[in-house]
Amino acid sequence: GAITALGAGSLFFQANSAWAQGETDEARLLRTGACVVMLRHAQTDPGVGDPPEFDLAQCRTQRNLSEQGRAQARRIGEWFNARQLKPRAVQSSAWCRCKETADLAFRQHTVLPALSSTFASSNAQPGQTQVLRALLGAVPKGQFDVWVTHQVSITALTGETVSMGEAIFVGSSGGAMFSTRFG
Repeated sequence: GAITALGAGSLFFQANSAWAQGETDEARLLRTGACVVMLRHAQTDPGVGDPPEFDLAQCRTQRNLSEQGRAQARRIGEWFNARQLKPRAVQSSAWCRCKETADLAFRQHTVLPALSSTFASSNAQPGQTQVLRALLGAVPKGQFDVWVTHQVSITALTGETVSMGEAIFVGSSGGAMFSTRFG
């Protein structure tokens, strides 16, 4: 695939049919373990943030996945299945678009509050990022976790910006990072 530098120690791999079939640097990193896949939720209905008065307990009040996003989430799961890569844990923000992405891609999720959006309350982000750094450091060699979250959480931890349905692969040492678009 096409490779473009993103920043210090980061590479962007654009998925294409040849790339999608072979062993990738991302897959090798996941087999080595001690890393996390920070996945931004799949494509949503148009909009930014959530409608006023949204309720985390009521999906109908939130901005949710589009049909395109649901298909994208299933393709993400297929990418992992095709490479026989099974996460140790799949953790998600409490937002419905993240939980649905996790369920469609991995058929599971556990809500992790530190992955929740701070789009409307940025003062919570430093504490959440500290929790995520500690959890990242606890992932053992030979295993990886998936964190389904929001742009603000990914940027706070990695300094990178990703699109919906894109992931950052982060090593526990803070070393190798890859950004992957699943289509």
